[in-house]
Amino acid sequence: MILNRFYPGEYLDSTYEIDFEELYRKGYRGVIFDIDNTLVRHGAPADARAIALFARLKKIGFSCCLISNNQKPRVEMFNREIQVKFIENAHKPSKKNYLKAMEIMGTDTSNTLFVGDQLFTDVYGANRAGIYSILVKPIHPKEEIQIVLKRYLERVVLYFYKRQPGKKRVK
Repeated sequence: MILNRFYPGEYLDSTYEIDFEELYRKGYRGVIFDIDNTLVRHGAPADARAIALFARLKKIGFSCCLISNNQKPRVEMFNREIQVKFIENAHKPSKKNYLKAMEIMGTDTSNTLFVGDQLFTDVYGANRAGIYSILVKPIHPKEEIQIVLKRYLERVVLYFYKRQPGKKRVK
């Protein structure tokens, strides 16, 4: 089915419920993150929860990289307290910067995963790059108009995704 290219490996309520320890035990070593509505509300700085998550990921042994379609000032502002590698103006869903993120982290498609909140940019780009993708529900419903419009189309894709046997998904 043509929609399969947009299907995430998993669909969860929140980035903050992902069992990163288990993923590390399974051999994953790099995590690529979207920022807005994946880690914090759109445009927000890193909060205590995000700061604690990245400290935990580093302690586990993960390399992390942020890739965002936002411009450098936004990504730098978020990263100020996190201190990981990042790629701004990433042109997701182009796979180019997913590949660059893996190069920066010293990982490859077999041991890297991606976490984001949008199917048509985040998940599709990760899938195109051959990276395991985890879709999370957006943190906050207030979004830019172009994203709101895409959310309607995402609902159609998620309708079919949820009917796939064996998929981890939000109820």
